[in-house]
Amino acid sequence: MPDPARPVRRWTTPAQVAGDAAEDRASTYLMELGWQILARNVHVGRFEIDIVAIDPGPPRQLVVSEVRWRSRRDFGLAEETVDHRKRSRIRRATYALLQLGRLPDRSELPRLPLRFDLIVLEPAGRLRHHRHAL
Repeated sequence: MPDPARPVRRWTTPAQVAGDAAEDRASTYLMELGWQILARNVHVGRFEIDIVAIDPGPPRQLVVSEVRWRSRRDFGLAEETVDHRKRSRIRRATYALLQLGRLPDRSELPRLPLRFDLIVLEPAGRLRHHRHAL
């Protein structure tokens, strides 16, 4: 069954398929922790937010998560791909979304403290969740 929180793409590349699978796994992980996924692949202007969710806490927080995946470590860790430019784009998209006050489905964003996380997936299902990472 398609995930209603994630828009459907018409055309996909192998990298997009792998990225979508990583985001599916990250969303499943967060839901298993009791989080509420509000939206996925949120486009704000030219920028994209991978996952917008609520961490039930305590403390209860609105969390923007960037998902990164790597099939190999030949060129370093996935964490190393999130440079200052990527952090800046994620923050700009998030603050623009907060200013709008609504998600793309027109549902209202909850007024909660904000946190930025990084979720990394590697082969063999290894997942690392870095809170307050961005």
